[in-house]
Amino acid sequence: MTHNTPLLLLPSFPSVQKSACLSTLRLLLPLCFGLIGSTTAFANPEVPGKPQEKPIALVNAVIHPVIGDVIDRGTILFDKGKIVALGKEVAIPDGAEKIDLDGKHVYPSLFDAWTDLGLIEINSVRATVDVQEIGQINPNVKAIVAVNPDSEIIPVTRSNGVLLALAAPHGGLIAGKSAVIQLDGWTWEEMAVLPEAAMHLEWPRTARGRNFDDEEEPAMKHDDVVTKLRQTFADARAYATSRKADPNYPLDVRWEALQPVLAGTLPVVIHADELIAIQAAVAFADQEKVKVILHGGYDAPRCASLLKKHNIPVVVAGVYRVPRRRGDDYDAPYSLPARLHEAGIKFCISSAGRFGASNVRNLPYHAATAAAYGLPADEALRSITLSPAEILGVADRVGSLAAGKDATLIVTTGDPLETPTQVTAAYIQGRQVDLTDRHKRLWKKYEEKYKRQGP
Repeated sequence: MTHNTPLLLLPSFPSVQKSACLSTLRLLLPLCFGLIGSTTAFANPEVPGKPQEKPIALVNAVIHPVIGDVIDRGTILFDKGKIVALGKEVAIPDGAEKIDLDGKHVYPSLFDAWTDLGLIEINSVRATVDVQEIGQINPNVKAIVAVNPDSEIIPVTRSNGVLLALAAPHGGLIAGKSAVIQLDGWTWEEMAVLPEAAMHLEWPRTARGRNFDDEEEPAMKHDDVVTKLRQTFADARAYATSRKADPNYPLDVRWEALQPVLAGTLPVVIHADELIAIQAAVAFADQEKVKVILHGGYDAPRCASLLKKHNIPVVVAGVYRVPRRRGDDYDAPYSLPARLHEAGIKFCISSAGRFGASNVRNLPYHAATAAAYGLPADEALRSITLSPAEILGVADRVGSLAAGKDATLIVTTGDPLETPTQVTAAYIQGRQVDLTDRHKRLWKKYEEKYKRQGP
């Protein structure tokens, strides 16, 4: 993701005009530097957690492993960033830090499977938006290098238990590669769990499949877009053949980036909602022999047999959506996860939708709404913990509580899907992270204001 620096060029004017222009520049430059400086004001002041220095045992806790039964009044022990043991009878080594949770709950980190977290600060301020490159075909783009570790949105998000997220580029036809990140670290390298998680492809919508409130016509016709995508994959294969035959063949970073996709080692996230688009996307993936994850999936239950046949999981693009068609049930988006579960389709829930990164903190309430509309409670929790980890290929490290996995977990006062529940502590790879954030600082500020004002 590139950042363009504006250049101030002084034209060759007569001396009087040049003098006036210089005067104008003297007035504008402080403003320009002020605007540049203002972007640094978005940096959060929270200090990343220190690496774990000694074993930590959380005792007298209600532990929710996700992959097993709930352990009441149990202990979870972790050291060097990894879970060592959990259960009712856990041997605590000498020198370990013992923390009595007094009946509080321990869950694995919540995991949002599609966000632009770290890539956008304020949606309406263009200088803080870095999710898209110029052009339609950008497989070489890596979202991870554009993630801003100092984003104010990151501490706000982890305050509600979301410590893991997929940071994804979007725009164009092939937007680039997403990354699984953990929400703490000095640099993007420290935040990276899986630097290259998936390639993202935006499937074109047909006129028949467009939402009833869409007003803009697509820039390219559907068939032309599909032809362009097929040609892109053909060019990438031809490039690989040429490079194999001649090692001195010129390097092309775009086609190099597509080689893991063609080899089946890097999945393609195809963004599609309507039935005809999903069917066409699956047919495209089958012909190109690539591994696919469907994002959106509004009409996925209508083609359940097709998705199950090709073993294609679905990342639900937010439960808080409106029906896409006038004749749909009012609760169609809310019941979508339940219908996917009933159909036997592997899925997870993301918070994707209006306001993007700013609302990733509401991820647990998307799952809660799905539970209110038919999804079993344990599946609702799984849909924002273990299921996204499995779909994105990091379940061996995160998503559940088990010996050998990362100690990336949260301590809560109750069920994280319920709004009164508070997250009282959070650990990422064993290091305790700061749960202060801008929202809490402002709350304390104005609480003090009204105290001083009196009744």
